[in-house]
Amino acid sequence: MSQTSQPPAAQGKQMLSEQVYVRLRDAIMRGDHAPGAALKPQDLAKEQGVSLAVVREALVRAVGDGLADRLPNRGFAVPAFSDRRWQEIAEARRTIEPVLLRMSVERGDVGWEARVRAAHHRLSRTPVYLPEEGEYYSGAWAEAHRVFHRTLLEGCDNPVLMDTFDRMWTASELARRWSAHRNPGRDGVAEHRRLEQAALAGDADTAVEVLVQHLTQTAAGLTDHAAGEE
Repeated sequence: MSQTSQPPAAQGKQMLSEQVYVRLRDAIMRGDHAPGAALKPQDLAKEQGVSLAVVREALVRAVGDGLADRLPNRGFAVPAFSDRRWQEIAEARRTIEPVLLRMSVERGDVGWEARVRAAHHRLSRTPVYLPEEGEYYSGAWAEAHRVFHRTLLEGCDNPVLMDTFDRMWTASELARRWSAHRNPGRDGVAEHRRLEQAALAGDADTAVEVLVQHLTQTAAGLTDHAAGEE
């Protein structure tokens, strides 16, 4: 049985919702909306020239991706620094990603090694900050960073596990940027270089150790910030 295509009106609404979501996601990542700030559907609808229904659909998706909270009787808001969820996500990543990395090192072939090397080269050559994008990591660097980490793990050759990684990454991206903003002196370049070298050397134990330390740095930075606000 062939699938019934969506009517043009439904397709148009879906496209608008996608556009609104992308703009909202990028604005939150840039820091245009402060931690804990309300995300008012009426204001967003007026600002972007779309209906409330389209905005609410985009906000619900942002909640699912960990980029917004839905508060009982209070609408939507950017997650706050003190939200324990960030530490729970960090714990989940420290539990799951080292397992995937070990599998990648053990299963990865020459093609995987070449992709890791290329992803790290791109990351190392991409500007971390751009004046026109504000004080957080640039969009291009953030994408290169995601690709590098994903490429390291995709040698595990398990799509189900990689889907889990993708969900955790999106949920933790905002926290990572906040942590980086608080710790501008962190030597991420050296951390990524050590990760690449250990993985390509086939040294799973060292690669896993470096990855755990790398993930812990972000969680620690955010915890320090939250503690300072309490």
